Amino acid sequence: MTTEKSPAASAETSASAAIPASTAPASAADTLTPAEKAILANDQHALEESLAAMSPFEVKNLLVKMAREGDKATTRTLLNAGRGNPNWINTLPREAFFLLGQFTIQEAKRTSSLPEFDLAGMPAQEGCAERLLAFLDARKEEKAAQFVRRAYDYLVGQGFPPDEFVHEWTSGISGDLYPFPDRILPYTQEIVNRYLVKAMDDGHEPEAPYDLFATEGGTAAMCYLFYCLKCNFLVNPGDRIALMTPIFTPYLNIPTLNDYDLDVTYINATTRGAEGLHTWQYPDEELEKLADPSIKLLCLVNPSNPPSVAMDDASREKLVQIVREKNPNLLIISDDVYGTFVPHYRSLMYDLPYNTACVYSFSKYFGATGWRLAVIATAQKNVFDDRIAALPADKKEQIRKRYACLTDHIESVKFTDRMVADSRLVALNGTAGLGTPQQVMMSLFALYCLLDEKDAYRAKMQELVKNRLDLLWKNLGWTLEPDPLRAGYYSVIDLEIWATRLYGADFFAWLKENYDSLDIVVRLAHDTGVVLMDGAGFDAPEWSVRVSLANLDTDDYAVIGQRIASMLDEYAEAWKTETGK
Repeated sequence: MTTEKSPAASAETSASAAIPASTAPASAADTLTPAEKAILANDQHALEESLAAMSPFEVKNLLVKMAREGDKATTRTLLNAGRGNPNWINTLPREAFFLLGQFTIQEAKRTSSLPEFDLAGMPAQEGCAERLLAFLDARKEEKAAQFVRRAYDYLVGQGFPPDEFVHEWTSGISGDLYPFPDRILPYTQEIVNRYLVKAMDDGHEPEAPYDLFATEGGTAAMCYLFYCLKCNFLVNPGDRIALMTPIFTPYLNIPTLNDYDLDVTYINATTRGAEGLHTWQYPDEELEKLADPSIKLLCLVNPSNPPSVAMDDASREKLVQIVREKNPNLLIISDDVYGTFVPHYRSLMYDLPYNTACVYSFSKYFGATGWRLAVIATAQKNVFDDRIAALPADKKEQIRKRYACLTDHIESVKFTDRMVADSRLVALNGTAGLGTPQQVMMSLFALYCLLDEKDAYRAKMQELVKNRLDLLWKNLGWTLEPDPLRAGYYSVIDLEIWATRLYGADFFAWLKENYDSLDIVVRLAHDTGVVLMDGAGFDAPEWSVRVSLANLDTDDYAVIGQRIASMLDEYAEAWKTETGK
């Protein structure tokens, strides 16, 4: 591998190191879009600029294409560790869903049936619980039937009216009605509330159940939150907000859109341990930025994405102190999707319920990204409602006009319900809400964990990702110290630290002078078939990569570790050859 040092050739150097346009297979060019061809051809000598301007998720799609083309002449297998979609599914709740689906069809046909036209009625409520028990008794040897019976007994023991919650299941699975209430079905809300207390609050009961809004995955939750904040003048163009970084890329991108045009302050996780390795916590001086009351909104992913580490007690206590004493009207969005991968996890929603809207998605833990299941949880008394109530008269009049088709008393409508209306541009509020079959699936996932008194599933999930993480780092040549706050769903590899420790500061200085950090992920994809994501796209260190520990077989992470290590060795050999060191 050779290098070029002239400034004029620096971009071309990176392009040739990644995938020389002159030697790229003709078949590769045929499969790419014109924009992607331009990046590879590097006609304007701007490979780095082109990639750096793209979302890391879009870069990842390009890298997958490169990896597939590189694989054609080899026996290697594409290893795409750039995607967060897990390669597992939680089966028993799904089996229960389909079993309840059979019961639902029986219930529908019991009401009325025209089999020659494949028509039936709507499931009836009266007596449906008794009929469900008979249905389950006839299948009592089936594991799914046993689970549904246990769930039924648990809910009855919690005081749920049998006919009502069973009918919520049958009507929900049949999908015969719009969701009502549109925010979330009533018994689904109670079940998911109990699950959140166990999974997000480590079993600590809040003062009152959370208000929940069921959404089409965590991404929809993000969109609805930001849009409703804007529509109710809680954030306005030019307002200051804060992001705790590194963070999931859309949180970096949304505030800069012309829809919002917000002024962003970054709260950086810059702490390091005794050996100089990242601990991904927040020093006091970073958290102190939040003491400025001109910062109206704070967004965080906890445990973080991509470092995959939960906030420690010191940072949590400091943050709570700052909010309560110096910035009590701060709005907080806490994205807690990875919390279940940390033992005894506790969401900021528990410590600062008044200030926090929690986004929780079922996608990762249950292997359910395609189901699009998430909730936004807010306390019944919260800062969002109080800040709306404190708006000046002119803003309140604009809001009144916006929501006039809903009610004459908009001041009594909670922020959570305004999100529901805004999710359908207000005018379509009557048909808002997450699909009822999805809500039943959500309640069954929640019940599965509520019935798992020993948390066997949670322990297994944590063990699964930890084994993959350990195997990755072992084959990189490092051993990670245990960290009870590490979720391990992703891992960030800081190549600057790694390269400096292995070969010294002179080597990394040479690497940085002659190459761009994006060259690493491009070369890994094209030359080795390993697809990773550039850490800088998450506001992680510039020379870092994100590895997903979720979407490949465990043994694949040994191969990924070996290929990353081999590539760094190649750069080191080129450095030694050129410099004689």
